[in-house]
Amino acid sequence: MPARQGVWQLPQRLSLHHGGSLERPRIGWRLAGAPAAPVIVALGGISAHRRVFDDAQPREGWWHEVAGAGRALDSTRLRILGIDYLGGSGESSGPVSGGVFPSVSTYDQAQALCALLDHLRIERVRAIVGASYGGMVGLAFAERYPERLEQLLVISAADRAHPMATAWRSVQRHMVRFALSAGRGAEGMEVARALAMTTYRSPEEFAARFGHVPRQMDGRFVFPVEEYLFARGRAYAARYLAESFLCLSESIDLHAVDAARIATPTALVAVREDQLVPLADMRALAARLPRARLHELRSLHGHDAFLKEAGALQPLFESLHEPPSMSQHP
Repeated sequence: MPARQGVWQLPQRLSLHHGGSLERPRIGWRLAGAPAAPVIVALGGISAHRRVFDDAQPREGWWHEVAGAGRALDSTRLRILGIDYLGGSGESSGPVSGGVFPSVSTYDQAQALCALLDHLRIERVRAIVGASYGGMVGLAFAERYPERLEQLLVISAADRAHPMATAWRSVQRHMVRFALSAGRGAEGMEVARALAMTTYRSPEEFAARFGHVPRQMDGRFVFPVEEYLFARGRAYAARYLAESFLCLSESIDLHAVDAARIATPTALVAVREDQLVPLADMRALAARLPRARLHELRSLHGHDAFLKEAGALQPLFESLHEPPSMSQHP
């Protein structure tokens, strides 16, 4: 089942929700799975990309534990569409090093996705499965294009960002901007990503993993958690452009949709240990959505549970193999 993929250029200007426009932007996409099967759009965090899974090179897919042949999102029964986000570090239109790029909304990502579906001649998708930023894009798509979508599965994403999460991300963006002004953008990204990792996981996980004594190096003590955080920061900075991080991090905090206008049957997944999207916000979103069901789970992985808890999420994913029934979503 070879994948179809490419970089498509919109035939017209894309007007942006927060002002400005993109002149014929590019959208990187990949569609893989059983020919003629229902389509699932899989969208992840701001680091995600169009390669959702790759059975030939599993580690190349950002959701390889969930999607692929015989997995929860079974590519022998579904076609799975992934995209590169506008403003990101993939092959969709985005900033260049040292360049200026307009603010991008989750509505803009949804509009680009809808145009891509037209190009691919996909009239209606079985579901959008969105986690973190991808869940925000899924909510924006469901509000704007309900006729193109049968159902929605949103993991760890609400209708707007929590102010505390915005506070953390604002500090990260200041770090990166300061580093860019000094010509050291990659180092700023390392520090910002290290801080971000403390918000993605739970205190309980860090207590279990990093309670060891520090070691001395170069005349100072280095703590185990410190080594982990900055190793993750260096790996991230090597793959992602600082300007793209600024664009999509800001897009998260600009996100705001009208939940009352989303009539699509929606399954919400809240993680009790999630520091970025508090359980109270997910419960409030479920109350505002006309046709939603909330599922709560526990995970030491916190906000990153969507990447780590394939077993716990599998029943919800498997339900997407069949069309939604009215009784599933009161």
